[in-house]
Amino acid sequence: MIAHPLQDLAFSPLKLDGKGGGKVFIKDGEWVGKTSPGLLLAIAAAAIALILLLVIVFKLHAFLTLVVVSVLTAVAAGISTDKLYETVMEGFNSTLGTVGILVGLGAMLGKLVEDSGGAQALADYMIDKFGEKRAPMALGFASLLLGFPMFFDAGLVVMLPIVFAVARRLGGPILLYAFPTAVAFSVMHVFVPPHPGPVAASSFYGANLGYLMIVGVIFAIPTFYVTGVLWGRYCARKFPHIDISGTIFGGKAEPVKNPPRVGVVVLMLLLPMLLILLNTSVDFMTKAGMFGDYKIGANSKPDLSGVHLPAWAKVFTLLGQSGIALLIAVLIAIPVLGSRRGAHGSALEKLLDSALGPIASVVFITGAGGMFGGVLRSAGIGDALKFFLDGIGIPVILAAYIIAVALRLAQGSATVALTTTASLMASGVMAGDFSELQVIAITLATAAGSVFASHVNDSGFWLVGRLLGMDTATTLRTWTIQQAIESLMVFALSAMLFIVA
Repeated sequence: MIAHPLQDLAFSPLKLDGKGGGKVFIKDGEWVGKTSPGLLLAIAAAAIALILLLVIVFKLHAFLTLVVVSVLTAVAAGISTDKLYETVMEGFNSTLGTVGILVGLGAMLGKLVEDSGGAQALADYMIDKFGEKRAPMALGFASLLLGFPMFFDAGLVVMLPIVFAVARRLGGPILLYAFPTAVAFSVMHVFVPPHPGPVAASSFYGANLGYLMIVGVIFAIPTFYVTGVLWGRYCARKFPHIDISGTIFGGKAEPVKNPPRVGVVVLMLLLPMLLILLNTSVDFMTKAGMFGDYKIGANSKPDLSGVHLPAWAKVFTLLGQSGIALLIAVLIAIPVLGSRRGAHGSALEKLLDSALGPIASVVFITGAGGMFGGVLRSAGIGDALKFFLDGIGIPVILAAYIIAVALRLAQGSATVALTTTASLMASGVMAGDFSELQVIAITLATAAGSVFASHVNDSGFWLVGRLLGMDTATTLRTWTIQQAIESLMVFALSAMLFIVA
C-alpha cells in the first residue's frame, strides 16, 4: 500500500485494485481528506487538459508528457515529497509489469505467425471463404471467439498480424479491419464472464453468473457490430491514410515459399486461448462455490479462506495464467513456425528480437498512462467524484452507470471504476426487490459505465493508438468516441432489460 499524507487519519484504507492502489477519503458519508474534493477534481481536469495541450499542440512525446504531468499532478494534489516518487512509480511499475509481458510475448507469437507466412495464408483463406466485403466481419467474429478467455491487450496483439495481412491483401484503410477486432476484444472483456470485471460486479450484486454470461453475449454481439464494424467503416472513410509503416506488423511482408497450413496457424492462435480457458474455468467454478465458500470480504477483495482447490485445479490455474499461456504458445511456435520454416540459431533469435523493438514505445507509453491513472487514484480523485455522486436520488441502474462513468473519466482504470461502483452500490442492489434479470441489467449497466470514453489517463488508449499507428488526436476522435458509443449502447440495452424484466 502506498503511503499518503492523509495516512494519519483514523480510518482503514481500501485497496482499490492491484495496479495503482489508492486510499479512500470518505468515512461514514463524510469527506475526511485535507484537500477539498472540488479542488481535486479541478486538478484532474487541469492535468488532462495539459496532457492534450503538450501532446497535440506542442508535439511533446507522449511518454515524457505523461511522466511530467503525473509528477505535477502528484505535487498539486498534496502528495508529500518523501512519498511522491514511490506513488508515481507504483502505477507505472504495475501497468508495465502486466502489459509488458503480455504485449512482449504476444508480439513474439505474432512475429512468428507473420514471418512464417502464416498470417498471409490465414488472411488469404478468410478472404476466399468470406469475401472481401465480409473480411472485417470475419476478423471481428474470430476475435469474439478468442475474446472469451483472452484479455484485451493480449488478444489484440496476437490478432494484429492477421489484421494487417488482410489490410495489405485488400489495400483498404487499416481501421476498417482493425476496429472490428479491437472492439470484439473490448466487448468480451468488459461484459462477458469469465473476465474479471463482470465477475467481480456479479459477486457484489449477487448476480447469477450463468444468466450474466448469456445476456452479456447477447448484448456484446450487436454492440460489436454497431460500434466495431459500422463505426470502423466510418473511421476508415474519415481517416483513410493512417501511416502504419512504423508499427510492429505494418511493414511490407516478404513472400514465403513454404507457408504453414492454415490449420496449423489457427491452432497456434487458439493454443493460448485454450490454455487460458483452463484458468478461467477454475475461476468460474471457484466463484460458483464448487470448491468451497467463496465470498467478497470486508475490504472488497475475494475471501478465499473457505476455498480449497484440488491439485488439478491449481495446475490449470497456473497453465491458464495469460503470461504463462502465451509463453507456452511462443515456445511451441518457435519449432512449428520458426525452425520448420527454415529459421535456425541466430536468425531465429534475431527474428524474435525484432518483435520487441517496435513495441518498446507502445509499452513505455502504456506504462506511463498507468502511472498517470495511478497518481489520480492515490490522490483520492476517484473518491472525490464518489463523494459528489453518493446518495443522489435517481434509479439504481442509472446511479450505478453515472458513478462508473465518472470514476472512469477521472482515473482511467475500467477495473477500478467497475469494482468501486459495485462496492458502493451493492447494499442498495442487494436490499432492493429486484428480479434476477434486473440484477443482471444493473451489473451490465455498471460495466458499461466503466468503459466510457477511454482517454489519456487510460493505458488502453495508448496501447490501441500506438499499435494502430494513430496520433493522439486521431485516437481521441476514433477510439475514445467508440468506447463512449459502446458504453451508451450497452447501458440502453441494460435499461430496456431492467424495465421489461
